[in-house]
Amino acid sequence: MRRLSPLIPALYILFVMLPIYWLLNMSFKTTNEILGDFTLWPRDFTFENYVTIFTDPTWYMGYVNSLIYVTLNTIISVTVALPAAYAFSRYRFLGDKHLFFWLLTNRMAPAAVFALPFFQLYSAVNLFDTHLAVALAHTLFNIPLAVWILEGFMSGVPRQLDETAYVDGYSFPRFFVRIFMPTIAAGIGVACFFCFMFSWVELLLAKTLTAVEAKPIAATMTRTASTSGYDLGLLAAAGTLTIIPGAVVIYFVRNYIAKGFALGRV
Repeated sequence: MRRLSPLIPALYILFVMLPIYWLLNMSFKTTNEILGDFTLWPRDFTFENYVTIFTDPTWYMGYVNSLIYVTLNTIISVTVALPAAYAFSRYRFLGDKHLFFWLLTNRMAPAAVFALPFFQLYSAVNLFDTHLAVALAHTLFNIPLAVWILEGFMSGVPRQLDETAYVDGYSFPRFFVRIFMPTIAAGIGVACFFCFMFSWVELLLAKTLTAVEAKPIAATMTRTASTSGYDLGLLAAAGTLTIIPGAVVIYFVRNYIAKGFALGRV
């Protein structure tokens, strides 16, 4: 039994990586080959799908637009969540637990509930089809998540740290930026990761609140049908490229995520 135990994680990793390999495999094929015979690797290897993405503004601007509003959303969400989480972790006030639970209920609501109100609101204030519109819409879900994650990390920091800093003459902004934030750097990294990933993969609001100028790559991928059908190779190449930003973020915050799981909050 002990000899078989290493095979279990190996089989799981193989199972998880199989769809990614197959997506990568399809990205180097033509649509005709994909729809033809079953092959484990490309028979006629081609970079044409990737060339189309990197040379056609309709495609590569989708990635640029996605990265812009995802970065905006992550910055706004974590910046707002930091003082809010500090208030929940350090102070007790009337209705604090109810307010904290209410924040989480926003995260529980499906995005479809807010699509029409956001569409009408942003159309009225001329924010429709802008990066800021999608970034602000996603904060409705990401700020509660970031507050919940950061509050757990902040509650693990002894209050004596705050008191010692005040005795040493630190103002609150100076203490918060120079001492407290480096102490919870792991929590900030975890919060940034989850905000980034939710905003990157969310499709409904991003597609509803954009048209041309800020259209994300996920919306572009849903509009590739033509009279000849779907260009499956092009879709596979686009899908492969959408994995890269998430993989890069995971690589840089992997240690912070591990600490988050260890603290029991994530």
